[in-house]
Amino acid sequence: MNYLNKTTATPTQELHVWSNVEEIFLDDSYLNNNILQSIGVLTSLKTLSLSNCGLIGSLPNQGWCDLRNLEELDMVGNALEGMLPYCLALRFISLSRNRFQISMPFLSLANLPNLKILLGNENKMVMEPNSFHTSVPKFQLNIIKLSKCTTDHGLGIEPPNFLYYQYDLRYVDLSYSNFSGTVPLWLLEKHPKLEDLFLMGNSFTGNIPHCLSGMSDLSILDLSDNQLSGRVPEELIMRSSLEVLRLSNNNLSGIIVPTIFSSNRLSKLYLDGNNFVGEMSDTDIPTIDFSYPLKDIDLSNNNLYGKLPRWIGNVSSLERLALSNNQFEGSIRWNCATLTLDLTGNNLTGKIPEWIDTLSALGVLLLKANHLDGGIPIQLCKLYSLSIIDLSQNMFSGPIPYCLGNLTLATKQYKSLMKVSSYFASTKEGVLTYIGIRTLKNDVSHDYPSTYMEEWINFTTKSVSYSYGGKILEHMSGIDLSCNKLSGQIPYELGNLSGILSLNLSHNDLIGVIPSSFSKLKLLESLDLSYNNLSGRIPIQLVELNSLEVFSVAHNNLSGSIPEPKAQFGTFDESSYEGNPLLCVPPLHNNCFKTESPSTIPTTSDDKGEGSFMDTNVFCVSFLVSYVGVLLGIFVLCINPYWRKTWFSFIEGCITSTEDMLRHHGSSQDFPVT
Repeated sequence: MNYLNKTTATPTQELHVWSNVEEIFLDDSYLNNNILQSIGVLTSLKTLSLSNCGLIGSLPNQGWCDLRNLEELDMVGNALEGMLPYCLALRFISLSRNRFQISMPFLSLANLPNLKILLGNENKMVMEPNSFHTSVPKFQLNIIKLSKCTTDHGLGIEPPNFLYYQYDLRYVDLSYSNFSGTVPLWLLEKHPKLEDLFLMGNSFTGNIPHCLSGMSDLSILDLSDNQLSGRVPEELIMRSSLEVLRLSNNNLSGIIVPTIFSSNRLSKLYLDGNNFVGEMSDTDIPTIDFSYPLKDIDLSNNNLYGKLPRWIGNVSSLERLALSNNQFEGSIRWNCATLTLDLTGNNLTGKIPEWIDTLSALGVLLLKANHLDGGIPIQLCKLYSLSIIDLSQNMFSGPIPYCLGNLTLATKQYKSLMKVSSYFASTKEGVLTYIGIRTLKNDVSHDYPSTYMEEWINFTTKSVSYSYGGKILEHMSGIDLSCNKLSGQIPYELGNLSGILSLNLSHNDLIGVIPSSFSKLKLLESLDLSYNNLSGRIPIQLVELNSLEVFSVAHNNLSGSIPEPKAQFGTFDESSYEGNPLLCVPPLHNNCFKTESPSTIPTTSDDKGEGSFMDTNVFCVSFLVSYVGVLLGIFVLCINPYWRKTWFSFIEGCITSTEDMLRHHGSSQDFPVT
């Protein structure tokens, strides 16, 4: 028997029953440490995988030395601690999400001369005593991951010293482990074959080392979320082999020149969240070749100003452009075929250009918080790939195009620009072949930094600004037209947006009624129509929106009863309806009979007071009957002399009787003279 999984074993079974087994996979089973007491009888064992099995405490000491063929050990997601068995000859070990203390003593006491891959995320990193500073480890790693490790000191520490004695590293991830000091030059100089380096989320200071530009095999460099300062070496982008460079959220400064975007290999460039300043000039553009595969540019949250550079439109391969929260001004001047266009939070003016419909692949359009005006162009209706539209906090006017209802707003898989699994499968195949360990793909991608290779955007829904990325972004859809000067009625056709999750039309000058067609928006989670001039009743059909979490029609001119407080509408309080004095029924304190206009209150047999009003329908019917009766009477009197004579005699008698009554009434009011 060569293979054992959790379908063929239970915690109470003895592993020595299958002494010739070579691979054991009991992942996600509930086990206790006793199952490892007889581990030594499995002399043929090559792979042991016990991830997420609830193992606690130290590994048993006995039996491990008999496992001379064991190459792969996976203990991810348990609560193990202590030391590794001292006599293992592993090539691959994954100890992530345990309580081991990773240090030189921890590794040196294990006989690991063949170790190539060490995955130790989310354990404890301890300082190495001086006696071990000169100890040379027996192994030479190719891949090491020590991400999100805690330390035994409150302050940051330097990267572990045993890395100083490595010379064949290809993949290094020391992210989010509170390392401090400058970026270690020895880590860079000793590893000319390094391909991927992840140092984000630490407290590194100083400048970006210039030697990084001379590393011919380096394809991914992430130094984001540190405290680095100074300028970005131009040769780091122009002359290196980098495909992905992320320097986000540091204190880097300087100007950004167009030449850095013409690297022959760079695919993704993230310089957001720094202190870059100045105008992105259009000078000398004809001399720059933009035919290289640059797909993702993020320059958001800097201090860039001036007009949007025309040369960006020449980057034909661009899929995502994020220039939000800068000080760009002027109009939108270029039409690059992006999937995501984010110009939020600038000083842009003018209209949305009519050529917007040429961006046929555009999936996310974010123009929030600018000074754009004019009408919403109908050309947007031709962008059938759109799933998120944010035009809020501008000065758009005129009606909402009814053709927006033709958009599907379907979720799009491409909005997460790069999947971790596909990336790892394509770029690490050479290392996998060299090392010969197939479990690397699953383990490394399993706890890969979720924010790294995924696109993230900010979009306001449910009255809160959220960040959407990865799988969540893929399934998000919404339209935000709030805080503009839009007028006219809400198009009935918006009820055809069956895939929409969020719709915000608040703070405009919209009139008319709320379309009952909104009841077809079955996936809608947030609907905000507040601060408009809407009138009429709230459609009772809206109670069919079972996914609705946020609903507001506050500060309009709505009247009548609110929808029955059942299902989701039973969760909305008075704030959803406030500012509509003619609305009634709980949770409001208004009384329908006190707030509704007289023409809308039906009369009953009990409404006999002097202040009672006649129902409009009753009045119309009575008037019509009376009018027909008068016409009919006139017609009869004209053609029948006898009836005419009788009618006139009756009228003369009525007049005489009236005069006598008035004369009698007048005499009774006389008072005696004194």
